[in-house]
Amino acid sequence: MLKGDLVVLVPVAEAHVPQLLRIRRTPEVHARWGESGPGWPLDEDGVVSLTVLVDDEVRGMIQYGEEDDPGYRHAWIDIFLDPAVHGRGAGQDAVRTLAGYLIEERGHHRLVIDPAADNKAAIRCYEKVGFRPVGIMRDYERDHDGTGWHDGLLMDLLASELV
Repeated sequence: MLKGDLVVLVPVAEAHVPQLLRIRRTPEVHARWGESGPGWPLDEDGVVSLTVLVDDEVRGMIQYGEEDDPGYRHAWIDIFLDPAVHGRGAGQDAVRTLAGYLIEERGHHRLVIDPAADNKAAIRCYEKVGFRPVGIMRDYERDHDGTGWHDGLLMDLLASELV
């Protein structure tokens, strides 16, 4: 369990799945995350998934993965939140809390996150934590309706930059 100012992050449990699926199906989240596969989110290899609790209610999920090759060691983060808590600081707190853990407890010197280049709200959130844009990844990700591709923004955070 990781505690932030507004959120508590706990390992995803079977009891969280119905609410996480409900949130993932909201138009705002579905537009970015698309459909979930069978067994999601309990069956993702190489990914650590944490439920975001706000006032003891399931309000989203944050996850991370780690590159352990010593020459490229770093971690990545991804997150979605219930639109009911958008704009209230929960995302910023969840990202900051997980980033602190990855830096302080897991020993990472660098973290990356890769929002869609047009996801202005997410980009602002990550910048408030200390992430900086480092480049556009052209046609990076398939549109969730399968009709095309969209650009991603690669952002990174060095341990000394965590706000």
